[in-house]
Amino acid sequence: MTDSEPTASSTGPTPVSVLLPTVRWTDACDEMVGQLRGPEAFAGENGDEGGEFDGDPAADELLVICDTPDDPVADRRGDLPDRVRVVIAGEPAGCSGKANAIAAGMEAAANDRIAWTDDDFHHPADWLATLDADYDRRGPTTEVPVFVGEDPLARLFEPAYVIGGTLAVFAAGVAWGGAVIFERDDLRDGEAAFRRDLRRTVSDDGTLTEHLDVSAADRTRYVEAGGSLRGSLERFVRFFTITRYHAPRATAFNAVFGVAMAALCLFAPFAGVALVTALAGAAYARFGISRATFLLAAPGVLLAPPLMAYALARRTFVWGGRRYRWRSMFDVEVEPV
Repeated sequence: MTDSEPTASSTGPTPVSVLLPTVRWTDACDEMVGQLRGPEAFAGENGDEGGEFDGDPAADELLVICDTPDDPVADRRGDLPDRVRVVIAGEPAGCSGKANAIAAGMEAAANDRIAWTDDDFHHPADWLATLDADYDRRGPTTEVPVFVGEDPLARLFEPAYVIGGTLAVFAAGVAWGGAVIFERDDLRDGEAAFRRDLRRTVSDDGTLTEHLDVSAADRTRYVEAGGSLRGSLERFVRFFTITRYHAPRATAFNAVFGVAMAALCLFAPFAGVALVTALAGAAYARFGISRATFLLAAPGVLLAPPLMAYALARRTFVWGGRRYRWRSMFDVEVEPV
């Protein structure tokens, strides 16, 4: 879709269902509540401009999706703001908890226009309106994540995540599940096929990328990552495994490139360190990232080959309190931690 092509909302505003998986009521929930538009914003859709309306009035909604009734956020079900619902997805079987939650949210959502988001970054007051306007101009749209390390290992990973994550999302048509908007009809193989794939795999946004043509807005969101060395290591294994299954050619290139850069830093340290630091600095500058962690690019490059070998050797990883044995794209076993 090009900017010149009209979308369904060209005749008026379109209500959005926001899917937010979380087990607790967080600041992100409050941020989203304040951005929801009520029925008064959709007068035409609600029959106020002639004709009779038969059904529920159109409005934005927020679906807070948890796993079980024992999750703390489920206690809010009797005390929720207007246009907010808690959806209980159930325990995942054969897929990740996140993919299961998104599938349940897609089923429960009242609107055709869907926005996904997460609870680990700040949503400014115009976040939903801006993303919605992006869809009207360009169709399915994602924002771009910048992962900010909360522990020493996560900070060491920052340059790699900017180059392999931030830059890849922006340039390669990759959907980031933390901030993406689309409509059900945009899914190439239909919503039923999409939800079926979600319920037999791990990566929600990787699966969305398989089913959706999306473009990136030139806009970043800072996402806290890590907090413990073990957590950062598990995140690295998960990210590497996601790219291994969803983008095997890119993973192979990254592995070869990483080994080549590590060899250059070892055998020609002055040239190698200068080159990888300059590349990381250029990527940081491109996205306006004002963090000195680009200076860690060289030690990160030296650590990358053994870490990638470790990720390839691992048969499981831990995410959100569950251990996943991900054997192939649609072969996932959930194990207790």
